[in-house]
Amino acid sequence: MSNQQHFFRFLQERIGLDVASVGAPLVERALRQRCTALDAYDLDDYWLRLQQSTAEQQALIEAVIVPETWFFRYPESFSALAGLASQRLAELAGARPLRILSLPCSTGEEPYSIAMTLLDAGIAGNSFRVDGMDISPLSINRAEQGLYGRNSFRGSHLDFRQRHFDQSDDGHIVHERVRQQVKLQIGNVLDPALKAQAGSYDFVFCRNLLIYFDLPTQQRVFEVLKRLIHEQGVLFIGPAEGSLLARMGMRPLGVAQSFAYVRQTETEPVFNSKPLTIASLSAAPSTLPRPSPVPARKFNVIAASIASRPTAPDSSAELLVQIARLANAGSSAEAQAACTRYLQQYPPHAQAFYWLGLLSDTAGDTGEALSHYRKALYLDPQHAEALAHLAALLASQGDIAGARRLQERAARRADRESEQ
Repeated sequence: MSNQQHFFRFLQERIGLDVASVGAPLVERALRQRCTALDAYDLDDYWLRLQQSTAEQQALIEAVIVPETWFFRYPESFSALAGLASQRLAELAGARPLRILSLPCSTGEEPYSIAMTLLDAGIAGNSFRVDGMDISPLSINRAEQGLYGRNSFRGSHLDFRQRHFDQSDDGHIVHERVRQQVKLQIGNVLDPALKAQAGSYDFVFCRNLLIYFDLPTQQRVFEVLKRLIHEQGVLFIGPAEGSLLARMGMRPLGVAQSFAYVRQTETEPVFNSKPLTIASLSAAPSTLPRPSPVPARKFNVIAASIASRPTAPDSSAELLVQIARLANAGSSAEAQAACTRYLQQYPPHAQAFYWLGLLSDTAGDTGEALSHYRKALYLDPQHAEALAHLAALLASQGDIAGARRLQERAARRADRESEQ
């Protein structure tokens, strides 16, 4: 077993991370950071130190986890929650408060967004409670402080900030009336103690987590989530995870862009014995036409738009432009190498993963293409080219429902752009 494989296995056993889902370069970068922080001689030296220190084990996990969140991310999910919560309260008729879980809750933007949504919907504070759970003590600590900077507020609809925050010299602080609705705790979705919470949550937000696990871990996590949710409960997921849940006995609720799923009313299908990749989907002929490939000039437009932005001091934007040029010129090997170099040097970027997906797709490696397209959509849920090509890939493999959902998302995005 190579030095790096020891660490990959450690992360898989501790937090269920499938290193292939995030890419080995990201983990390798984290290892270099921790080696430097401890002044370790090499990876062998660092491995010994890792085994001897629970604090360092947590530090490595923190270095690998890259929280990317902001208030009201995927706003349609919160709009759906407001209506569904009111209906559920009417069904409960005062028997108990609503219970909502945010897992992983990262630095708190999601559970606080849930609380703000319900308060703005006119739901009294004593009628609901929100639990936020995350494996990262650092993230939980930040969430408990309730202090947020500009990066946590994105988009043009920020009126909630005036209602629910106080401004300070360091940023914006969540009002106490919001914070008191949220209980934060350190926890792991694979913790056996969660079994005690079986059936207790009306709504569970577990977004952009399943895509980072291998098949056995996906199955274990899904079983945990299914136990946590009430029979009439709703599970909110990330935009790239719909096809996974569809294969696991859940169906979309039908609210556009909400990424909300409920239990199947029919007999639930059993898990496939193969990983949930495009290669394991049914090969039945598609009734959906495969969308025409996005023309090269479309890619050039993207490259030009990147080039027109102010060049970052670390030249990350320039490298993205170079990747586009290489791919458009048909230099696939060079473009792929440039993508790998980008992900080794800079934080994850949707466009880099999109190019890797397209290059893999062109080379006939559908499993890799699926993985890369999903990573692109995790980072940018409205990435037009990733939506179109992932839909085409799903359709060609027989996942008609998954392809149609992606095509509808792409169409809604195009409609919004045409209205602007």
